[in-house]
Amino acid sequence: MSRKTTGVGAGARRPRRRKGVYAAAVASMTAAAVGFGVLTGTPAGARSAAPPAPVVTRAALDPALVAGRGAKVAFAEQEAENAATDGTVIGPDRTAYTLPAEASGRKAVKLTPGEHVEFTLPAAANAITVRYSIPDAPGGGGITAPLDVAVNGKKRSTMTLTSQYSWLYNQYPFSDDPGAGLLHPDWWITECSCVPAATTPAPVIAKPFRPSHFYDEQRLLLGRTYRAGDTVRLTVPAGSRAAWTVVDLLDSELVGRPHVELLAANVLAFGADPTGRRDAAGAIEKAIAFARRTHLDVYIPPGTYRVDRHIVVDDVTITGAGNWYTRIRGREVALDKPAPDGSVHTGVGFYGKDAADGGSRDVHLSGFAIEGDVRSRIDTDQVNGIGGAMSDATIEGLHISHTKVGMWFDGPMKNVRISDNVIVDQIADAINFHTGVTDSRVTNTFVRNSGDDGLAMWSEKTANARNTFDHNTVQTPVLANGIAIYGGTDNTVSDNLVADPVREGSALHIGSRFGAEPFTGKLNLTNNTTVRAGTYELNWNIGLGALWIFALDKSIDAADIRVTGDRYLDSTYNAIMLVSDWAVKDQYDIEGVHFKDIRVDGTGTSVLSARAAGGASFENVDARNVGAVGVNNCGSFNFPATGSELSLTDLGGNDGDWLAPWLLPNTITCDDRPPVVPPPAPGAW
Repeated sequence: MSRKTTGVGAGARRPRRRKGVYAAAVASMTAAAVGFGVLTGTPAGARSAAPPAPVVTRAALDPALVAGRGAKVAFAEQEAENAATDGTVIGPDRTAYTLPAEASGRKAVKLTPGEHVEFTLPAAANAITVRYSIPDAPGGGGITAPLDVAVNGKKRSTMTLTSQYSWLYNQYPFSDDPGAGLLHPDWWITECSCVPAATTPAPVIAKPFRPSHFYDEQRLLLGRTYRAGDTVRLTVPAGSRAAWTVVDLLDSELVGRPHVELLAANVLAFGADPTGRRDAAGAIEKAIAFARRTHLDVYIPPGTYRVDRHIVVDDVTITGAGNWYTRIRGREVALDKPAPDGSVHTGVGFYGKDAADGGSRDVHLSGFAIEGDVRSRIDTDQVNGIGGAMSDATIEGLHISHTKVGMWFDGPMKNVRISDNVIVDQIADAINFHTGVTDSRVTNTFVRNSGDDGLAMWSEKTANARNTFDHNTVQTPVLANGIAIYGGTDNTVSDNLVADPVREGSALHIGSRFGAEPFTGKLNLTNNTTVRAGTYELNWNIGLGALWIFALDKSIDAADIRVTGDRYLDSTYNAIMLVSDWAVKDQYDIEGVHFKDIRVDGTGTSVLSARAAGGASFENVDARNVGAVGVNNCGSFNFPATGSELSLTDLGGNDGDWLAPWLLPNTITCDDRPPVVPPPAPGAW
């Protein structure tokens, strides 16, 4: 979603008291921020005769800690820092603009030419995914570099890694030029605590300014099935163009045979080229037209099909051979003149008809990959993997990478079912329900490395209603939030796993902002787990919560908001934050939020940070390993004699001494920026 900050955030006019360890790190984000982070590991040395036992994780945690939550995926995740290596472990580090901060689990392994990292397969596999980073070109635009893959000591392949889809710089909406000056010198920035254009003498801003979006990933079919206990070694060959290669993790998977549809409109029969050399868009459209006349499905067999524009879909079923086998790949193409919607580019995507034209219906897409070519963020561009409006639709089993947004829906539209997808390496969001999307669901979908919100419902102008995000996993959103709800009615966020948001966002976000319609009816957040969440908000110069509720455009007071059964693990700052922006702190408040059956295992600061007027209730909220006062209650910073403007209601069963009687109902305990005490790793309760 579009973001623009021109002023100072909540509480920023108050004198700065103390500075936490993560806050202190923000002040030094120049050369170190370009990417080496904190070095805490040592080279592992020569590999022992017997490979180490594999360590399988989910979001870099013991899977038992997140059992039953998040997406059920076909692959096993193994973090590089748990594998055998003669490289160097980098991290942990949660400071924005560093390589460890964007890594899963906030650690990774840095290799120089000749060094390797070796994984032991935990189960039979014939395919791997490698998440990695290599340097940018000195002037931007990326480089390519090799990575050798050997199984059981025998070389299988050489992957060609690229940083062409990584490395963004500067202020929103970012640049791919590391030498660029400030895009918005009239914006307030944390680095100088000033508006550079209005400051004399002008501050010196280090370049590259705010590098981010370091990682990418590649998939590789190994050509045969290997057994549990076999080893996969990734080696940076001597002479690599990359001075260093960071390996974050390896996912291993047993991919089944290609799916075959015999009674279908096969795109090959209409002239589609499966080698990717010739444009296949026209042939696919001919197959779609034939399928609609004959009431058949469209089948896209194994191959790579070049599509450099939108394919409009309506009343059609399109099935691939599986997203490892059928790949729809396209270049981003500059338009001769801007489109009516403001786009200056087009690219590969399957789009429903515009909502103003009635939208599309009865669309079913499954079993293929969409691989875009989006390298910079232009918010007006419609260069998304899936777009438009489509009602009574299903989207399942897709793998989407390198588009602007994986799926961006402009309603009104209804009844879309999205399930079992993998969406990675986006410039912006992974999925956004935008404007009047109703009665729709996203389930069992895995998101990693989105450039903005992972999953979002944005009720701009027309409210979204009765939608559900359920059993999804969102990891390492570089900017903004894992799951964000902007206004709407009767929506649900349940049983999701969200880990490692990097900057200016939280794992879970309830926001009255971006022109969204009010929250009404019910909003249920149920049985979600967050991990290493609650980032540093650079514009406000404070730490957020793993759950962040924000009243910016209007009060959040007309909905029944129920947060039940959530688990907030290893929160960098607060577990929960309620906040209104400084400019509107006396206009908007937050009411009607009820917390029940919550467990908080580790906070850098507080369980609850309150920077707004209003009230909330708490029942059976248990907390341990809390770094600061349990409730940091600033209210709306007026500090009346009657106490804070934010009142707390204790409904009983709140264990861990975080909600002591002396804090109730509205004791002022305001510490604008409390020091951070990093908590121990979470464990079984």
